[in-house]
Amino acid sequence: MNIEVDARGQACPKPVIMTKKELDKAESGIITTIVDNEVAKENVSKLASSLGYEYKVDKVSDNEYYIHITKGEVSDEANVCIPDTFKDMTIAFSSNTMGKGSEELGKILIKSFIYTLTEATPYPSTLVFFNGGVHLTCEGSEVLEDLKKLEQEGVEILSCGTCLDFFEKKDKLKVGGITNMYVIYEKLKNPMNTVTIG
Repeated sequence: MNIEVDARGQACPKPVIMTKKELDKAESGIITTIVDNEVAKENVSKLASSLGYEYKVDKVSDNEYYIHITKGEVSDEANVCIPDTFKDMTIAFSSNTMGKGSEELGKILIKSFIYTLTEATPYPSTLVFFNGGVHLTCEGSEVLEDLKKLEQEGVEILSCGTCLDFFEKKDKLKVGGITNMYVIYEKLKNPMNTVTIG
């Protein structure tokens, strides 16, 4: 079976997500993703490589690439990249931006990251928000719908009560529940299954 994914004009990470969805659905065959920039081409190629699939890239022009991914049997080695332990992962958000440098870019990146969480499985078990991160779970946040979708899928969403009080936002919380530092510690104490974004 041959499937074509037209991801031209799609911003990161959508070309990867669109390709992954088709790979997940197909039992075997060739999935061809069309992208219009070098970054998307590299990201889709890395996806194929990380999953253990063979792929070939045809450059049609400077702004058109065809990535042909052959899906067959996934090697045992490739399965190591996607362990079940990710189901127990906790992701901590200490800020409402991602990375340092540009606040404007940081807001774009955090929005993209949380959207990606809604499209990638297995989902993490818990999202913890503290310090400036609690702004993401409150009224006015641009990621509320994505967080609500994750909550509906069973992801536990917790915001620090002290932080909500500090920012005077306890009555503005729109998704998840309020927690305390003891619970935050319990959620974050295993470094093997914890990722901090901020």
